[in-house]
Amino acid sequence: MQLVKVKDSNFVRDINSMAIMPTDNTERNEYYSKLRVLKKQKEELNGLKTEINNLKDDMVDIKNLLHQLINKG
Repeated sequence: MQLVKVKDSNFVRDINSMAIMPTDNTERNEYYSKLRVLKKQKEELNGLKTEINNLKDDMVDIKNLLHQLINKG
C-alpha cells in the first residue's frame, strides 16, 4: 500500500485504491466506528427488506387460497 499525503489536510491517499484515510489514530478509529455502524444499519435494512418481501409473498399465497375457496363454494 503506497500512501501519499493529501495537501493541506490530516489525510493520506492510498495510490492503489484511491482511498483517503486520516493520519490521526483518533480520527481513524472514529471513521472505522462510523463505518461499522453504517454497515450494521445496512445489514439490518436488508434484513427488513427481505422480511417484508417474504410477508408480501405470504399474503399473495393467502389471497390465492382465499380465491380458490371462494370459487369452489
